[in-house]
Amino acid sequence: MAMDFRKFWTRNMLIGLGLGQFLSLLITSTGFTSSELAKKGINAPTSQSFLNYVFLVIVYGSILLYRRKPLKAKWYYYIILGLVDVEANFLVVKAYQYTSLTSVMLLDCWSIPCVMLLTWIFLKTKYRFLKITGVIVCIAGLVLVVFSDIHAGDRAGGSNPRKGDAIVFAGATLYAISNVSEEFLIKNADRVELMGMLGLFGGIVSAIQISVLERNELKSIHWSAGAALPFVGFSVAMFMFYSLVPVLLKINGSTMLNLPLLTSDMWAVVIRIFAYHEKVDWMYFVAFGAVTVGILIYSGGDKDEDEDQHPLNSAEDPPRIKQDEEAKSGNSSRGTGAGSSKTWVV
Repeated sequence: MAMDFRKFWTRNMLIGLGLGQFLSLLITSTGFTSSELAKKGINAPTSQSFLNYVFLVIVYGSILLYRRKPLKAKWYYYIILGLVDVEANFLVVKAYQYTSLTSVMLLDCWSIPCVMLLTWIFLKTKYRFLKITGVIVCIAGLVLVVFSDIHAGDRAGGSNPRKGDAIVFAGATLYAISNVSEEFLIKNADRVELMGMLGLFGGIVSAIQISVLERNELKSIHWSAGAALPFVGFSVAMFMFYSLVPVLLKINGSTMLNLPLLTSDMWAVVIRIFAYHEKVDWMYFVAFGAVTVGILIYSGGDKDEDEDQHPLNSAEDPPRIKQDEEAKSGNSSRGTGAGSSKTWVV
């Protein structure tokens, strides 16, 4: 019995749980800074993320230039990833203009089955009954959150719920694609390369989109400390989130990234209670417990994943990828210094 307990509380599982909750807190902080910007009438979702990509390319791009080594992954993978990541961030932030917080929170769970499907197809990850059960329990906890909002009368319909819900579905699907792509790249390429190239192409895509969609909005903003601080705070939190995501992806994979991040809304509840002294429905605590149990079920037990990490490479690439993996296996701790995550997935 003691042996089974030690198998359950593995080092990777404990690191994954702790890091996942820290990432969850970072996401909570981005939610609050976005809320502050919305209260000030600032509607620039792409601009909010742009500074994060600038931080990424400055920090990790500088390291890449210092190394002067060729890219380990095809450059066009990073263009696609940058485009997908920018649009995922844009859509989910945009959805808050049309639908309620609880709808966004629930529908964002769509990224979990999407991640599981994509990793099963492209990364050959196998999910057994224990893993699937953990995901179901986590989603059940989020359903309880929605019911608690309805029970407490806090649900706001939004100006166009159907449009907002459709936007969330689209954004959650793009998040899943982004997270799985990052998982593949962090395991077959390099963490610094991933962050530097994501920052480069994410910044380029963001700049183009800002010039087309948000140029007039930025001109109309009366910049002050009250407007600039939430903007910078959002970018710093996102930079930390993106920098840590590859760590969790390398240790536990993209599904384990998405599961702990479900608790971000519940951490927001804790902040509401202690920072703003607001009353919260008792069902939130039941939901938090359900999500915690689901994460434990998912991350415990025997190793359930059997991944083939080569499916996205062309026919001429396997020898090089194999050499990279053998090199990494001799120095596996190198990939746990900092990452993304968010992975995520963030």
